[in-house]
Amino acid sequence: MEEVKHYFVGTLGIEDYYSASLYEQQVLELLDKEFQSHDYALLSGGSMMYIDAVCDGIDDIPTIDDQTRETMKRRLKEEGLEALVEELRRLDPDYYEIVDRQNPRRVVHALEICVMTGKTYTSFRKKESGVRSQESSRNVRPFRIIKIGLDRPREELYNRINARVDQMMSDGLLDEVKALYPKKELNALNTVGYKELFDYLDGRWPLEEAVERIKGNTRRYARKQLTWYKKDEHIRWFHPDDKQSLMNYILKDYE
Repeated sequence: MEEVKHYFVGTLGIEDYYSASLYEQQVLELLDKEFQSHDYALLSGGSMMYIDAVCDGIDDIPTIDDQTRETMKRRLKEEGLEALVEELRRLDPDYYEIVDRQNPRRVVHALEICVMTGKTYTSFRKKESGVRSQESSRNVRPFRIIKIGLDRPREELYNRINARVDQMMSDGLLDEVKALYPKKELNALNTVGYKELFDYLDGRWPLEEAVERIKGNTRRYARKQLTWYKKDEHIRWFHPDDKQSLMNYILKDYE
């Protein structure tokens, strides 16, 4: 970050509202400005919805009516998240495979769409099969997109994830979580790494188990990312260490 200008990093507080739609709008505005003096930009990350928002555009998701919203809110309270996750598996198996099943907001929202419309949430995301081709996008972008996927052998990937979690703990993750504990109900903190340590602070499990759960949930999310992106026929996959082949592919495509 000292050598290359970065955007959208460290720009929001944990209480600030944000969405994939806002991200799409702001990135496109930035690119319109940057392409006046630069020939290319690099978008890096792993969040499926945010990457797709920039490449393909945000979907026209129906507004949930008050009755459906109240019904699902009551069901979450009475039946619990696990029952709603199982219903989502039946009604929209494609989205079930990629959603964070421990995130009640996302599970409930998808079910609200399914129940209210009688259609899958996936269908409103314009990706009935999981991914929409660039050519069929109705949000045609005024720039070319070269998609690169980075992957490692599963054991290597998992070992690196485990080591990264250990490093985060050594660097003070627990102290950070303790400082944020009074605001633990915020949606921005309902993420892997925070929620497991919040549960530790609540006495739900020992610290060692919380750390292992962070590792396991991170590995699980990595699998979801790979499952999602492997369906995109436009992504060319490389091992991160195979830099020469990767650059050759980019330069060949860019010519």
